[in-house]
Amino acid sequence: MRLAALDRTLETLLLGEPHEGVLTVTLNRPERANALSTTMGQELIDVFGALEAAPEAYRCVVLTGAGDRVFCAGADLKQRDGMSDDDFSRQHYLFERMMRAILACPPPLIGAVNGAAFAGGLEMALNCDFAYAARTARFALTEVTRGIMPGGGGTQLLPRTIGERRAKEVILTGQPFSAEEALAWGIVNRLCDPGQVLAEVLRTAQLICGNAPISVRQAKKSITHGLQMDRASGMLFEIEAYYQLIPTEDRREGIAAYNEKRPPVFKGR
Repeated sequence: MRLAALDRTLETLLLGEPHEGVLTVTLNRPERANALSTTMGQELIDVFGALEAAPEAYRCVVLTGAGDRVFCAGADLKQRDGMSDDDFSRQHYLFERMMRAILACPPPLIGAVNGAAFAGGLEMALNCDFAYAARTARFALTEVTRGIMPGGGGTQLLPRTIGERRAKEVILTGQPFSAEEALAWGIVNRLCDPGQVLAEVLRTAQLICGNAPISVRQAKKSITHGLQMDRASGMLFEIEAYYQLIPTEDRREGIAAYNEKRPPVFKGR
């Protein structure tokens, strides 16, 4: 099943299907450091909104940037130069919707951070389920150095990832940190040689694609929503998610394949 977004020309994104079941979404404004423009925000809403509406379309999604130097430099400040307060607010509301659409992606979403991830770029990486990064990548939430503050989830997602005190230091100073620090703090799961990030992520994506897709989506949902609950409520939520899998063909196929000593063929049913 293809998304309608694949059948139209996008100005700021490149969509690809490098392997069956995998969708790559590439931020494609290398001349502007893959910075977020109004058009890019709308196109990301369109793509990730389509994924939310058709969760069975792909088994894994990868978000990356064009080139080897920059993942995303955040909002395009040249486009914002001279904006009225009303225009600025309208654009930021678009970016808020964009981040919510990315966060709500039903299939697993892996960030392939091929270079610098600053401001909204780091927030996009945080909105992924997990991410790999180039060893040369740099990270920062620079908003306070520009008279604003993180508004794409940075003040909520970063403390939940690296802890309150370290997140306050990162956000309140606005200073960059290294890929090695991002790995040590849990922002990224793996460091890769420059130019190899996407290949490493695609290998992991293929492992995910080999698993039962409904099981994967239910497990992701259980983790994401369960973490917002107290432990007892989270345990109940997990069981509700689990019981949705019992009547599926894939559950029966998984057991049959094990007993017949063959790889399972999951169909998402």
